[in-house]
Amino acid sequence: MWTYPEIDPIALSLGPLTIHWYGLMYLAGFAFFWAVGNVKAKSSNYWTADHVSDFLFYGALGVIVGGRLGYTLFYDFSHYIQNPVEVFYIWQGGMSFHGGLIGVSVAMIWFARKIKAPLFAVTDFVALLVPAGLFFGRVGNFINGELWGKVTESQWGMQVYDPLLNQVVIKYPTQLLEALLEGVVLFIVLWVYASKPRPMGAVTGLFVALYGVFRFIVEFYRMPDPQLGYLLWGWLTMGQVLSLPMILLGGGLLVWVLRRANQRAC
Repeated sequence: MWTYPEIDPIALSLGPLTIHWYGLMYLAGFAFFWAVGNVKAKSSNYWTADHVSDFLFYGALGVIVGGRLGYTLFYDFSHYIQNPVEVFYIWQGGMSFHGGLIGVSVAMIWFARKIKAPLFAVTDFVALLVPAGLFFGRVGNFINGELWGKVTESQWGMQVYDPLLNQVVIKYPTQLLEALLEGVVLFIVLWVYASKPRPMGAVTGLFVALYGVFRFIVEFYRMPDPQLGYLLWGWLTMGQVLSLPMILLGGGLLVWVLRRANQRAC
C-alpha cells in the first residue's frame, strides 16, 4: 500500500508566471504526437511532416476547447453557468475526454478536406498517437490529486487525504489505472494491430471501441463526480453513459470495414 506523495501542482514559479504540471503533461503529449507522427509520416501515402505540424495545432485546439466545453456541459454545467470565467481555468483540471474527442473529430474532418485525403486515413493516423496523450493527461490528473477512485481496503489502494471526509483514507489511484489502460495498453494494442496492413477505418474503430471498454471498466472503481453522483442503479456514472456509444459505434465501425474489405477480396 502506498501513500500519495502530495505533489505541488505548480512545477515552476517565476514571479507572476506559474507553470503547472498539468499543462506540462499536455505539452508532453503534443510533443510525442509531433515526434512520432513525423516518423510515421515517412511511410504514409497521405501524411507529410508539414501535415503533422499543421494538424498538431488544430488538434490541440480541438482537445483543449472540446475537452473543456465537454466537461462544462456534461459534468458541471450549473457551476460554470454561474461562474463563466472559470471555464478558462484549465490548469485547475476539469477536462472531458469525450468532449475532447468531439473537438478533435471536428478538426480531423476539416483537416481531411484541407489535405484532400480520405477521412479514415486521417483518423487512423491520429488514433495511433492519441493514447500517449491520454497517458500524460492521466498523470496530470494524478499530480493534481483529482479523479480518485473509491475508498477501499485493497493492497492496490493509496493513502490520501479526503477533504470531504476530513481524514486520510485509502482509495484506488484510478488516474494511474486509466494511464495504464487508456495509455500504455491501448497504445500497444493499436500499434501491434496496425503493424500489418488493415482496411481504412479499422484502427479508428478499434481505438474508439477499446477506449470505451477501458473507460467503462475503470468507472466501476472511480468515484463519480460529486456534483453528479451515480445516475442510475447506484453504479452508473456519466463516464459510462458517454462511453457506451463509443463501444457500440467503434465496434460497429470495425465490423463494417472488415466485412467490406472481405467482400471486396472475394
